[in-house]
Amino acid sequence: VEAVKTVSELFAPVDGTIEAVNDALDGAPGTVNQDPYGDGWMVRIRPDDPAAVDALMSAEEYRHHIGA
Repeated sequence: VEAVKTVSELFAPVDGTIEAVNDALDGAPGTVNQDPYGDGWMVRIRPDDPAAVDALMSAEEYRHHIGA
């Protein structure tokens, strides 16, 4: 992930293969912050183990977990 002042890796919660990249973010990177669960998606991953997805927290569970 590249930003104005930094470059960092993108960590994924499951192992898998990247199936798609959201090229629309090239012209509007702020969409990641404005609509992360909609148009701001970065990559679509085909998980190596689909059952691993079932073990992930929902957005609401994660907000509760971090106290937000």
